[in-house]
Amino acid sequence: MRTSIFIDGFNFYYAAVKGTAHKWLDLRQVFATLLQAHHRITAINYYTAQVSGQRDPQQPLRQQTYWRALQATTPELQIFKGRFLTHPVTWPLAQPQPRQRYATVLKTEEKGSDVNLAVHLLNDAWLDAYDCAVIVSNDSDLAEAMRLVRQQHPAKKLGLVFARHRGGKPSYELSQHAHFVLRLSERVLAACQLPNPIPGTSIHKPASW
Repeated sequence: MRTSIFIDGFNFYYAAVKGTAHKWLDLRQVFATLLQAHHRITAINYYTAQVSGQRDPQQPLRQQTYWRALQATTPELQIFKGRFLTHPVTWPLAQPQPRQRYATVLKTEEKGSDVNLAVHLLNDAWLDAYDCAVIVSNDSDLAEAMRLVRQQHPAKKLGLVFARHRGGKPSYELSQHAHFVLRLSERVLAACQLPNPIPGTSIHKPASW
């Protein structure tokens, strides 16, 4: 069964690997471990955006090193980049003061990844690029795209992957459109790390990870 993986990169990062020692993750090995043997992984679509490094100047370098490691080891991988937008917004204070009820703050949002994932999920279904699509996200905004795939392409299968070890539950809106739901444990993350260094290259895991 031709299987495409659609990864919401930042949703996955915050749900699964932030704060762990498992950031040097071999994505192909993760899904080969989770999925049954009849799944043949033909595409891994990774939706993310380049971080700015405003708080940590080394963060963009670590991110790009990881991207290069994935590209060197995972021929099925495509990285689709969104963008970050920062703009001032005014919010009411949780504890308003007599002379101050609102505060203006800088809000940074990652734009494009969820839209790109949804569009590619639908377009690849119409192109018959997969028999099964596995969505790696807990963002309920993707529910309509999943619903349309099931409605317009009833022969195709949809899977949902979410991180279990953070105590979360799969999105109800997404899971009701999935044929199967898989829980990603920290044990699987720990077992599915890229080699360090990447064979045949000078790419090393960042020392601060």
